[in-house]
Amino acid sequence: MDFQKFVDGIKSMTCVISVEKSGNTYGKIRIVAVNQAFVDSVENLDRFLTVTGVEKFIPNSEYQKYFPKDANFEDSCYRCAILKQPIHNYVHPVIYDFWFHLFMLPIASDDENIGYCTYTREISRETSTSKMTQTSYETASAVLNTCIKLRGAVDFEKTIQEVMDDIRKICNARHCCLLQVDFSDRKCKVLADAYSGAEARRPMKHWEDQEHFELVNSWSDLIGESNSLIAMNKQDMERIREANPNWHASLRKASVESIALFPLKARGELLGYIWATNFEVNGKSNIKETLELTTFFLASEISGYQMFDRLRILSTMDMLTGVYNRNEMNNRVDRLSGGAEGSGKPIGVVFADLNGLKRVNDTEGHLAGDLLLKNASMLLKSVFVENEIYRAGGDEFMVLIEDATPQLLEWQAERIKNQAGVYKDVSFSVGYCYETDGRNVHRALKIADQRMYADKERYYALYPELRRGIL
Repeated sequence: MDFQKFVDGIKSMTCVISVEKSGNTYGKIRIVAVNQAFVDSVENLDRFLTVTGVEKFIPNSEYQKYFPKDANFEDSCYRCAILKQPIHNYVHPVIYDFWFHLFMLPIASDDENIGYCTYTREISRETSTSKMTQTSYETASAVLNTCIKLRGAVDFEKTIQEVMDDIRKICNARHCCLLQVDFSDRKCKVLADAYSGAEARRPMKHWEDQEHFELVNSWSDLIGESNSLIAMNKQDMERIREANPNWHASLRKASVESIALFPLKARGELLGYIWATNFEVNGKSNIKETLELTTFFLASEISGYQMFDRLRILSTMDMLTGVYNRNEMNNRVDRLSGGAEGSGKPIGVVFADLNGLKRVNDTEGHLAGDLLLKNASMLLKSVFVENEIYRAGGDEFMVLIEDATPQLLEWQAERIKNQAGVYKDVSFSVGYCYETDGRNVHRALKIADQRMYADKERYYALYPELRRGIL
């Protein structure tokens, strides 16, 4: 067959690919012929003809001369050219701001050791929901039925766990995990993970340490310009070992024999990853369809959840000191006094008023005063590690301690005084109160406040030059 004449007769971006058969796998993959539309499209992506510096396409060149190496692309070529399976995908490669609509069709070959297939793609910047629904009915229905739970979810984290359980069953995998990644803070968080019924759920907290963040941070290079990484056999796992030995060692330690890894991306931002391990290899196409569709919905929901979470934090936190603000303090006190929270449980209240803030503001400026407030909040955080700290006013902080004891309150109040020398100019006047029932929190607040002002009078009696208004 005259492959060049064949592709020239096709209007869409098309090339013909040859795949060498090597036992039960494949050897070299070559680009046999391309039409002009295909050349133009890849040149616009700054990939074609620029990797090697050649000025024109050379027929029968190995595909890596013109495209970055991609295990998923190679597997699709093998399945289409050698196994004679038509391939259809609608994908969003991670490194491009494009959607690719891909078609691959097998071509008859006279050589039993070489297979041929077409590779056609359409490119668009906008997502086409009609093309997304061209995935199999079974997969689309199953994924939509699970992901739609998120739309009306009251408890996001509980619902996303249910969704992961469903996705694992659809994929028939031993384990599925959804990992959120904060690249600015270099932290990971396991949002949900699901194991097969035959296995006990394993703790995944180790993925949230710094060592595993570095591992996760290396995945984008491994995935390259593809939208996923799928390893189904020893040959695929060996490629992972060669490219990323640290991750390969981690996979071996977890007895992983096959893995499908997909990034979650929304509004151009990489939010995390979803993966399935030890799935039924013969169902790879189902795995790929399922996770491709899943990532589209999950990324959108997680992005919305993160935005809501950021807004919630902004509405409850004091941005200068990083502790809760007065509005959140009032809400918390109302819930306690109304019996909605902490009913029947003991509560401790501590008021800590920062000494000398006005003098610092007046003599050194408000930037110095802001620094003093930040240092004051850091001291309180070091003392009340697991307790709720609020900025009640300009220089006044309040701490709530659930399940407190009188001895604990007295000890922590003394610690505030003893830690005063850790940060320059930071010292507090302190008052505290213990109540056996959290519903009496208003009484505890009043008593703690009175004791704090009494302590402040003692402080200014010792240091009258620091009294408000005296320079």
